[in-house]
Amino acid sequence: MTTSDAIVVPELYSGYPGVAFGGYVAGVLAERSGARTVRVDFRGPVPVEVPVRIAEAADASAELGESERPLATARPAESVLDAPAPPAWEEAVAAAERFRAAPPSGVVDCFGCGLRAPDRGLRVYGTPVPDRGMVASAWTPSPVFADPDGLLPARLVWGALDCPGHWAGRFLGTQRPGAVTASLTGTILRPVVTGEPYISYAWLLSESGRKHVMGVALATAGGELSAVAEALWIDPRPAAS
Repeated sequence: MTTSDAIVVPELYSGYPGVAFGGYVAGVLAERSGARTVRVDFRGPVPVEVPVRIAEAADASAELGESERPLATARPAESVLDAPAPPAWEEAVAAAERFRAAPPSGVVDCFGCGLRAPDRGLRVYGTPVPDRGMVASAWTPSPVFADPDGLLPARLVWGALDCPGHWAGRFLGTQRPGAVTASLTGTILRPVVTGEPYISYAWLLSESGRKHVMGVALATAGGELSAVAEALWIDPRPAAS
């Protein structure tokens, strides 16, 4: 049995202009799935400020867009990612400061990693940590986005698992500007408390042509894992000559 209704992604949650932020879309579908670990596959850009059909089925799958050509789908998955230990808090602070002081090329007005005001975005960044083979950022989720219990909603925790993979691909691999998230498989291990310090970090797993696979994790300042994800990013097609 499948039930469906419609959602509208507010413009606030945009990744590229007019396009919904992939991490937010993944989080919405993961919430609808209800599974502990969920894989979300993206098949097309989700518009903002436009009603889009969302459906969920008894097998804990969910989809966004028309059933004939869904824009994103979610299904239960198994997490096989073994996350390395996070960098030290001081290393993460320094990495975040480097990003803000000298933003890398290709930064856009993204809800996840754009240089927005604290009440307009997650501001999850990522630059390389020397000798660690990962990018990282110190991150404190704003209380502006808190639920009534002071926690960051699950859909925004998923948002925090998206952009770090992009910067790992850019800094540690051969990923090109303009790449998009093709899939995100994530697990939230513990609640994320707004106003508390966290360490966001990501590392390169593999690359093949236009495809780049990264591991992403979120940990408390004391090093306890809060969420993990495996992300597949795909480069834009080369321009025709």
